Amino acid sequence: MKKCTTQFEGCDAFCTHADIIQKVNDNMPDEETLYDLAEFFKVFGDSTRIRILYVLFESEMCVCDIAELLNMTQSAISHQLRILKQMQLVKNRRDGKTIFYSLSDGHIESIINQGMEHIKE
Repeated sequence: MKKCTTQFEGCDAFCTHADIIQKVNDNMPDEETLYDLAEFFKVFGDSTRIRILYVLFESEMCVCDIAELLNMTQSAISHQLRILKQMQLVKNRRDGKTIFYSLSDGHIESIINQGMEHIKE
């Protein structure tokens, strides 16, 4: 069912299509899920975190090695790793006194690779 009124910015006429609206609304995730998704993508909005994720594509590493590789302080790397871990993008394991970090799963690499493909188009 189509309902139209007078002119509206961007359209010659303001028309709503109830059937389309209902279909989209039925498939729309709830607000909390959309909020969580937005928070997830915010993590990718920091170039340091992206650099750390790229490092972890290649190898499991400890904070000291990541800091050396990226020419940053251990404190700065540790802070970013804490955020990445909270968002379940990285995981860690202890080996004696050393904690090694790695990507949580293959989805993380896929997400970044898709983003890279998009910006290179």
